Amino acid sequence: MKGLELSLRFYEGCGKQMIESDFPAFAPRIACGLAGEGSECFGFDDEISRDHDFGAAFCMWLTDDDYDEIGRSLNDSYQALPDSFLGFPRRALDSYEEQRVGAMRMSDFYRKFTRCPSAPETNAEWRIIPEHFLAIATNGEIFRDDLGAFSKVRSDLLKFYPEDIRLKKLAARVATMAQSGQYNFTRCIKRNEKAAASLTLSEFIRSACSAVFLLNKKYMPFYKWAHRAMAELPIINEAYTLIDTIVSSGIIEPEKTETHIETLSQSVLNELKTQNLTSGQDDFLLPHASNIMQHIADPKIAGLHLFAE
Repeated sequence: MKGLELSLRFYEGCGKQMIESDFPAFAPRIACGLAGEGSECFGFDDEISRDHDFGAAFCMWLTDDDYDEIGRSLNDSYQALPDSFLGFPRRALDSYEEQRVGAMRMSDFYRKFTRCPSAPETNAEWRIIPEHFLAIATNGEIFRDDLGAFSKVRSDLLKFYPEDIRLKKLAARVATMAQSGQYNFTRCIKRNEKAAASLTLSEFIRSACSAVFLLNKKYMPFYKWAHRAMAELPIINEAYTLIDTIVSSGIIEPEKTETHIETLSQSVLNELKTQNLTSGQDDFLLPHASNIMQHIADPKIAGLHLFAE
């Protein structure tokens, strides 16, 4: 059973009744679900994932005032729920500083990942947030949110980056794809610098993954889940398989790798043209990265170095 399904069943089988019986006046004000850190929140958990931080659990997000009033007692009631459920142990509460399940302030949850108690409001605020933190803040499922406050912030974040931020990040990724994959990989192979060639390939793959997510207007998760998450993206859906082939050929079959790099680069270029972000016949991505920069309206963002995020 996947962690998200277990969480929902645990909430519906035990948690909902506990909340409504112990805190009837607050029940409509408590947002419940499972989101945040952990492969189970992305739906990527498997049997290997169960060696740590796995068990029946869910989150309860409260406003600051509500948490001050009932937060401790709500966690006490949560701790009193059955120690096992459907054959799985109940997951213990983490320390206060790292609490990932149970009762918590919704402002603390979002501030942990975005440095803001709600959605960022300026380009500067958006720009300093690591992208995988935004993926963490918006993953999982919400089981109940009558008040709507937690879901409102989530909805605002899911609208994705302001366009200028998206374009600046996209330009940087496209430029790195050109520099690392289309240019430096071949040069490193010719010099028989295998370590350097492997590093350039890693840079190309990382930047290509990020570019595809940005073109889909979806946040890329933590690096170890980035490729797996690509399988669910509708735009450039061939990238998932192409990256597998690049990894398989690697520095062992460099000519095949070069071909796959160009194929993936062309797929990204075609989508850039579809989104009217560039034009021209050059197959090398670097000039197209500069073209993307020209679409940025904010002079502070447009004035950043091409490779800067």
